Amino acid sequence: MGVSRLDVLYRRLLLTKLFIQGWGKPEDLKRIFEFRKIIGDRERCRHLVPKDYPVYIDKVEDESDCKIHNGHFISPLEEIVPGVLPTESIKARFQFIVPKKWKKHYPVCIHLAGTGDHFYWRRRTLMARPMIKEAGMASLLLENPYYGYRKPKDQLRSSLKNVSDLFVMGGALILESAVLLHWLEREGYWPLGMTGISMGGHMASLAVTNWPKPIPLVPCLSWTTASSVFTTGVLSKAVNWRELEKQYAMHTVYEEEIIRLLEYCGTDSFRMGQDFVKFSPGSIDTLSDLDFSHELLGLDHQQQSQQQQQVGLGSSAVRSQAGGGGGGSERVAGGEAAAAAAERERLDHMLSAVSSSGPHLEMLHAKSISRAASRRGGQGGMGQRQSLQRESLYFMKGVMDECTHIANFSVPVDPSLIIIVLAKEDAYIPRTGVRSLQEIWPDCEVRYLNGGHISAYLFKQRLFRQAIYDAFDRFLQKYSSHEK
Repeated sequence: MGVSRLDVLYRRLLLTKLFIQGWGKPEDLKRIFEFRKIIGDRERCRHLVPKDYPVYIDKVEDESDCKIHNGHFISPLEEIVPGVLPTESIKARFQFIVPKKWKKHYPVCIHLAGTGDHFYWRRRTLMARPMIKEAGMASLLLENPYYGYRKPKDQLRSSLKNVSDLFVMGGALILESAVLLHWLEREGYWPLGMTGISMGGHMASLAVTNWPKPIPLVPCLSWTTASSVFTTGVLSKAVNWRELEKQYAMHTVYEEEIIRLLEYCGTDSFRMGQDFVKFSPGSIDTLSDLDFSHELLGLDHQQQSQQQQQVGLGSSAVRSQAGGGGGGSERVAGGEAAAAAAERERLDHMLSAVSSSGPHLEMLHAKSISRAASRRGGQGGMGQRQSLQRESLYFMKGVMDECTHIANFSVPVDPSLIIIVLAKEDAYIPRTGVRSLQEIWPDCEVRYLNGGHISAYLFKQRLFRQAIYDAFDRFLQKYSSHEK
């Protein structure tokens, strides 16, 4: 399946850069990784957020078909990991949109915001208000840290300044969702569920892994990890790679300390990595000599084709390059387009295999430190530049998988209540080389829409809402006789 041209075009129209200040403070990354170990285990943090955590309603607006409650509470992350949240993000704000007439029960769906979704207008207009009319369902719209009222004063629009900001956002939203679910239970609302589109869908997925009860979940246009979004998706073009590479080269703490804190289980990557090593014994060493940067950083198709010709394709071509031969380039020049496309996909698998799995990551640790030492010893040239690109890319994938890969978190209590909605040609959320959610969450349902990420967001909101209704109905069929 190809990728949506609209997705690619839309990304090109946006000129802002992500992570303009780099990786974030090393000490913050270390604290976040330690916190991830706790939040990734539902049993360890069962009492992290008290059931009576205080929530405040500031104002109530009376509309024709609903009442809109504007409220706030202090993010629990500020107490658990003090100082990691920007000052502006400490107060969590939300809108609770309640129908004046309920149809059945008192269902509430929490909507987490996707990339660029500041304040509440989009979710209120496209999802919450129609859900009142169609299903008599209430919606609670939580504002993300770094967005809307919670946006730092020096942040430009939605452009997170540091890679670590994304991890802080995720950790905060997991805890804040628990606060709201407890509050809604206290207020007598039931059943409760969660949803989100794009980044919001992924954040909702992380939040549900931490909830100790069965709960409907509908993540739309999201998948198992954010690593592919920023390394192989169209958003990789928006990443400020120059600054990331510069910091990675200048500060040894990233490669000598932080990379050793990564504990991503890497089941998908490990399996593919084993196959790759089995059929190509010298693969790990030769992989460090290949230049994936043009393809992985999302340059145009012509550059990708040229890059494939340069590195040589297939395991025999890799071995040929390791020995100094050039047969791989000649074979690609022969013009087998289908084979080239298949091999491009395989390279993505290889990246996933080497950069995230346990044993392979250990090899990367050693090779990274060795290359860094020679780099600081004065070696220069194109080889140094390419090596730095690879190392920064591998590090990005490693830290993203550590904090965002679904396999690094507990399995939800009842995966059969989960309906995932995907776009077949999504260029923002690459699924190549990534373990499927069906494997990680057995019994969940996946629905596929035609088109890409942008067209699905613009024109398929009705199908997102239908998936929410279906998930709630499934919950009622299984648990309607249970105590609330």
